[in-house]
Amino acid sequence: MGARTAPLDASEVPPADRLVAPALVVVDMQNDFVRVGAPLEVPDARETIAAHENLLAAFRARGLPVLYTRFLSHEEDNLLWRWSPQCHPATRACWPDHVRSYDDAPEPRPCADVIDELEPAPGDAVIDKYAYGGFHGTGLDARLRMLGVQSLVVTGTVTQICVEETAREAFHHGYATTIVADAVSSFAPDLHAATLRNFAMKFGWIADSGEVIAALPPAAA
Repeated sequence: MGARTAPLDASEVPPADRLVAPALVVVDMQNDFVRVGAPLEVPDARETIAAHENLLAAFRARGLPVLYTRFLSHEEDNLLWRWSPQCHPATRACWPDHVRSYDDAPEPRPCADVIDELEPAPGDAVIDKYAYGGFHGTGLDARLRMLGVQSLVVTGTVTQICVEETAREAFHHGYATTIVADAVSSFAPDLHAATLRNFAMKFGWIADSGEVIAALPPAAA
């Protein structure tokens, strides 16, 4: 019998084959995006916390890599400020050492930190970036290669900005990539929906967290 041919269409790839040697990449689930009253607040991001918790538990139970990205703002004038004026010194959104009070936090929090609910565990890599994409100007690709990762599961916020940019970059770096529909969020529902549709058309797969967890290899006994 001849060798089995690879699927010609992405839709024909079985879910488990989309997640060979996978890693979870959590994009920018930071205080200045998620907390109530944050300058870059994405209210729907809070609705994704439960899905994130389930994914994190599933990956960690299987000993699979978990990585986080953090968006940081330069503290001097730069082009990005034109589209994110909240990063200007008047507000200091996502400045690395700035501390801010939030309406849903009992005490001030470092504004660029990952939210407490999804706190990185010891051994989880945290990749700091000064742009939208997780690969641009960072060591993310080198870290993934070192870990033997072949596929990525991407979550976080904002869907049509840093999530999309990171997931597209992953495709161009050769990683089979899945965006988790119930673990990404946006302040613009139309752009959120369009981004997921477009990504599925040319760059990777869209699945919900339950589907991703079901397709992962079983946890060690």
